[in-house]
Amino acid sequence: QVQLVESGGGLVQAGGSLRLSCAASGRTFSNYAMGWFRQAPGKEREFAAAISGSGGVRRYADSVKGRFTISRDNAKNEVVLQMNSLKPEDTAVYYCVATGNIWATAADQYDYWGQGTQVTVSS
Repeated sequence: QVQLVESGGGLVQAGGSLRLSCAASGRTFSNYAMGWFRQAPGKEREFAAAISGSGGVRRYADSVKGRFTISRDNAKNEVVLQMNSLKPEDTAVYYCVATGNIWATAADQYDYWGQGTQVTVSS
């Protein structure tokens, strides 16, 4: 199986930035589309960003577009979510995800999930 470990979460003030990192192991990393989901308190899990295996295609939720950037370094088995201009509504547990599918943005299409890392944005 693919093991995913997130890091980089924490507490930040509104307008600040955080860099989340996901380290992957267990399978050929470059064959997997990767992404980030988040779940805020009392809300359903939602898609945030995804990136194709090659890194050539990226997609973002409207709520984060223009503020978040997803990238990957297959040589390092790493996916990064750079989050800028953070808002209190970005507060959530962020999960790194991977899928053997060519492409996916729905949660139930992802086969592997990390433990999650907490992001808290204060006002």
